[in-house]
Amino acid sequence: MNQTINKLVVIICFAFVLLGCNEETLENFDTGTLTGTVVESGTNLPLENVKISTNPNTSTVFTDEEGQFIIEDIPVEDYSVQAELEGFLTAFEGAEITPGSSINVIFELNEETANNRPPVTPTLVTPTDNAVDIPLTTTLVWSGSDPDGDDITYTIELRNDVDEEVLSFSTVNDTVVEVSGLRFGLKYFWQVGAADDINNDVIQSEVSAFNTIPFPDNRYVFVREIEGNNVIFSADEEGNELMLTSPSSNSFRPRQNNVVDKIAFLSNSGSETHIFIMDEDGSNITQVTQDVPVNGFKLEEMDFAWTQNGEQLIYSNFNRLYSINLNGEGLQQIYETPDGSLISEVAVSQDESIIVLKTNDVNGYNVNIFTINPNTGNEIDTILSGVSGAAGGLDISVNNQFILYWYDVSGFESSSTYRQLNSRIFLYNRTTSTVLDLSDDKPNGTNDFDCRFTPNEADIIFTNTSNDGVSQKNIVIADTSPGEIDGASQREVFIENGKMPDYE
Repeated sequence: MNQTINKLVVIICFAFVLLGCNEETLENFDTGTLTGTVVESGTNLPLENVKISTNPNTSTVFTDEEGQFIIEDIPVEDYSVQAELEGFLTAFEGAEITPGSSINVIFELNEETANNRPPVTPTLVTPTDNAVDIPLTTTLVWSGSDPDGDDITYTIELRNDVDEEVLSFSTVNDTVVEVSGLRFGLKYFWQVGAADDINNDVIQSEVSAFNTIPFPDNRYVFVREIEGNNVIFSADEEGNELMLTSPSSNSFRPRQNNVVDKIAFLSNSGSETHIFIMDEDGSNITQVTQDVPVNGFKLEEMDFAWTQNGEQLIYSNFNRLYSINLNGEGLQQIYETPDGSLISEVAVSQDESIIVLKTNDVNGYNVNIFTINPNTGNEIDTILSGVSGAAGGLDISVNNQFILYWYDVSGFESSSTYRQLNSRIFLYNRTTSTVLDLSDDKPNGTNDFDCRFTPNEADIIFTNTSNDGVSQKNIVIADTSPGEIDGASQREVFIENGKMPDYE
């Protein structure tokens, strides 16, 4: 009986062992392995530290430096496998795990910006296409947006129809920009580009065009001091002004020539003073003199002259008078003072038969104003000589009969300040050798100087200021007909805070 019971116990234990072994074997066949690789879309570069998870949830792992991962003993199931990495769009791949299988998936991750859209094409609003009479400082307006709300950088370019100049501006998000520095009478083409910080493409608008205002009829030029430098301006009959030279350079003594439509002036080149020319709008500045600069007594008192045809400029260097072609070539000496006195001012008659000169000593005094024959150098007329005090401001009438000049009748001399006390404008008649005082109506305590004929020679234009030597200078026009004995009949301040006028 006992023997029978022992056999049953052994059989039962053996059965349990067999059942345990069978269960363990079945469980091994209920799992599989998930492997995979994660790369960057487009480049196929492996991505490291990508977070890999599954749904239903199992182990969470990260890719190695080769972009690879493995999840072992993953239960048999259908999974959605997720790959996450900052800066990239999350990706999903399906995986069916079967018993004992090894399933491999590949992820190609796109950057988060891959689906970002570029800005919309800008639309140009103002000025309208082919608009005319646009001011030289104007406002450009366009419309634009970004579908994803990204910041937009707008780039604006303007080109004209005469040269290679390009004006460029940029703004962020603003669709308005104020443009300055445009030039008179040109057709400008403008275009706006839009870009965000995500997309590489720049979205360009259509090209629009506009025409700037024509150059004004500015027949006056003058000088105004700004921040310690002389700056050249032009003005029209109503006194509307246009700055022609930069306040960063010292430019003075403008002289116009309407035949070549150029303005000549003096300016510094290094340590020397030279003659430059520019267009009437202040563009295309070119240095004319090179080897022989303008030099002599007190450079701001120096003056030069055009020939009527605009082909040459006549100027002085100490005691020598030179002519030079407009292109800077053909420099030649045409006169030298016999006594070594300095030539400070020159005027040339329209027919080029007479040159008027003013000479002085190193202090600006011992003045002589006289005419010479430019071909022979012989003196023709002596207008002023043997007097004390300062003088200058030469001009000659179109018929060669009258010579305009100013002279300080006080006779005051100061080698340190060159101050004048009672400078008056005079008209010398070459036919009668008589002199007419044109400053009868000059306010007491002031000086008239830097005088020029107006084009019709019925008026003169000149500078007036207090004789204190520090007050503001103003440009005055006086109603005067050469040859009349009653002098100036009317004086009118035309430009405040101006000097060195010219009117052609």
